[in-house]
Amino acid sequence: MTALPDWMRPPRAEGWFAEDLDHLPEAPRHTELIDGALIFMGSPQRSWHGRLVTDLTVALMAQAPVDIEVEREMTIRLDARNRPEPDLLLTTAPYDADRTWYAPEDVQLAIEVVSPEPAHRDRTVKLRKYAEAGIRHYWCVEDEKGVPAVHVYVYVYELDEPTGSYAPAGIFRDTLTRSVPFDICLDLDGLTPRQSG
Repeated sequence: MTALPDWMRPPRAEGWFAEDLDHLPEAPRHTELIDGALIFMGSPQRSWHGRLVTDLTVALMAQAPVDIEVEREMTIRLDARNRPEPDLLLTTAPYDADRTWYAPEDVQLAIEVVSPEPAHRDRTVKLRKYAEAGIRHYWCVEDEKGVPAVHVYVYVYELDEPTGSYAPAGIFRDTLTRSVPFDICLDLDGLTPRQSG
């Protein structure tokens, strides 16, 4: 059995805290903190995921008002023990070249493009944690394998403030049209290249 490198050992008995992520240069690029535990990207990323995140970024940037920034792969410091990294987020915080995380009150929408390895976290753990932190909108983007193409569909959630949890606001295929957090219209099937066969 191989010993863990020193950097993987928590700096205190209570485990990892959110600020520790800024002091782990040896950690893999996409390291998250969930309930005080480091979470590493465990499997290679699919081409579909990368292209969809890029295409969503471009589409949302084209539609976002001037006071909304679109960021990809940046963590949100939910609390002292949680700093997840959504694939995309929309924020009212101004651009800061040295920023390494966002506060939940500045995040208007968190988006996870679901892959096999983190699917459980994206669909359940992050769904609960983003809501508890007060992030008003959350999307889970999934692929639906059909013939002859892979179709994109999006589970959309809105924060129900009295309960502090998300309420489903729709499942979108083909086209996604929303008026919150701003006017958005996306051609979902046009976001990724069609597969042949």
